[in-house]
Amino acid sequence: MANPVNPEEVDQIVGELLRRGERARWEEAMINRFGPGHIASTLEELLLPERRNRIEDVLSARSETVATVVEGVLNTGNVSAVMRTAEALGFHLFHAITNSQPFKQSTRTTQGAHKWLDIHEWDSAAGCAKFLKDHGYSIVVTHLDEAAEPIETVDFRKKTALVFGNELSGVSQQMLELADSTCVLPVAGFVQSYNISVAAAIALHVAFSSRVQHLGNNGDLTSDQTERLRAIYFLRATDLDTERAEELLERPVAKRKR
Repeated sequence: MANPVNPEEVDQIVGELLRRGERARWEEAMINRFGPGHIASTLEELLLPERRNRIEDVLSARSETVATVVEGVLNTGNVSAVMRTAEALGFHLFHAITNSQPFKQSTRTTQGAHKWLDIHEWDSAAGCAKFLKDHGYSIVVTHLDEAAEPIETVDFRKKTALVFGNELSGVSQQMLELADSTCVLPVAGFVQSYNISVAAAIALHVAFSSRVQHLGNNGDLTSDQTERLRAIYFLRATDLDTERAEELLERPVAKRKR
């Protein structure tokens, strides 16, 4: 049974969610206002060359073809571990279906991975599934049933949303009904399931390895996607507050370089 959220933590959690959502909306507003190219050229002087090079390496390995989805996972350590794996393998689209429960991640467990993910939060499986399908994703649920295929047979060259449920009850019946297919992970022992953080690590590594094997590289962002994500990463890497960042972005180029 999932650990209940301490009522005293609710205000803090809600405040965290609001701040994260507000920051993401502000980043989007800055991109629409100034353009991603202007943001990157303005902020690059604030980053060390090594940091800029690291961001470029990460961008070249990023993919939006595989999206990670967790449903009903309230355990802070588990969901944060999934975030860390997804980010490390280059899958930066992350969806959390909370079923109206407060959602939080552990900074200690993510090791800062959440800072570099594009996190979407949903109150229900239906809302998440509609968004994914509207954006061309096939929904593949990790779930043991008669129709489930080995995860190795999934074609990760196509847009795929991998869904993971909690250890107690798995994914919801609603998500199963909305899914396009189910898959199973390899099991050779007596146990029939893994901890969600382990299951996600195995599944996402299969996706990564399959893409590298068939495509030569996991990264597949378009030039426009890369430019946009670079602007977002520069905004996050400089760690400027919104007022200071806007002040810099509003300065004429000539004045900035004096």
